[in-house]
Amino acid sequence: MPRDRDDSERLLAAVANAVANDKPLAIYGRGSKTFLGAAAIGDMLAIGDHSGIVDYRHDELVLTARSGTPLIELRRALASRQQMMAFDPPTFAGDGSLGGAIATGLSGPGRPWYGAARDAVLGVTLINSRAEHLKFGGQVMKNVAGYDVSRLMAGAFGTLGVLLDISIKVLPRPQHEATRVFAMDRDAALANVVAWARTPLPLSATCHVDGVLHVRLSGTEKGVRAAATTIGGDEMPYAAEFWDSLRDQTHRFFGGARCYRVALPPAAKYPALDGNWLTEWGGAQRWFRTDAAREQVDLAARRLGGYATEFREPTIPQQLDKGALKYYRRLKDAFDPRAIFNRGRLFQEIGQEAGEAGR
Repeated sequence: MPRDRDDSERLLAAVANAVANDKPLAIYGRGSKTFLGAAAIGDMLAIGDHSGIVDYRHDELVLTARSGTPLIELRRALASRQQMMAFDPPTFAGDGSLGGAIATGLSGPGRPWYGAARDAVLGVTLINSRAEHLKFGGQVMKNVAGYDVSRLMAGAFGTLGVLLDISIKVLPRPQHEATRVFAMDRDAALANVVAWARTPLPLSATCHVDGVLHVRLSGTEKGVRAAATTIGGDEMPYAAEFWDSLRDQTHRFFGGARCYRVALPPAAKYPALDGNWLTEWGGAQRWFRTDAAREQVDLAARRLGGYATEFREPTIPQQLDKGALKYYRRLKDAFDPRAIFNRGRLFQEIGQEAGEAGR
């Protein structure tokens, strides 16, 4: 049964107590993404019970829900109106929440065409480290001048505050979808998807893995059929299951050796490293399974204009360059100057003691 519970008063009281006693809090949703980054330092603050759809204006393509609301519940409600979450966030173990999806900023296979998690955020309510209940943004695409504070929460890993309610933009489901498959090597596949991305083809996802290129087309039935004829290939049966396995990383590729998420310019060549690749987002996101050292992978990616991060259970904390670190510190000082929230969860500064990680 869907849960509908406003737990904001308990959460506000818990934050106030932590602030009064100068104790850090480790925000915990539904546990589906604990493998991302280092464990947060502090007492657990469970937000999974703060759940339920607050407002769904299907005619305006806007949904507002509490942060602990399961993604599967939101997908079910949207499907009843032939709509979907544009950024199609992963559920991983099937237990992901809306708050976790926004906090980690992860998006599904359609991200280059439908937008990222931050692009879908219209407004948020949150608790800051002064135990204040704040609201940013609203329920329309453009509602205020100045900085769009609500979108800063996407990818912040809960280090700027406790998310309570989130308003997101949703989209109508495509009338028709088809996935075409082609047997080809990774270089030929990359050249094709880069070329197709420059055309009006109704692309909505691409993936090359195990010597096969998968291309998803979405739109009107007439448009999809015409595009399929143009690019050729074979029709893929059970395509929806394939894209779900890619989004939630249940595809067999993600088992085994250490896995890196490599962000590169779409047309960039592959680094000369031994390992197995899975390439999506038209070449912009590449997953790399290898036994190579993290420093080798990161250096190779940077030489090609990108970067690499160890995705699951990283052996060392993520580190930001000086430019990004400067802006993050300013945000952290504004929202959480005492490092109450998710200390150490996002990254650890070079040379910083573990007790102050995440500031």
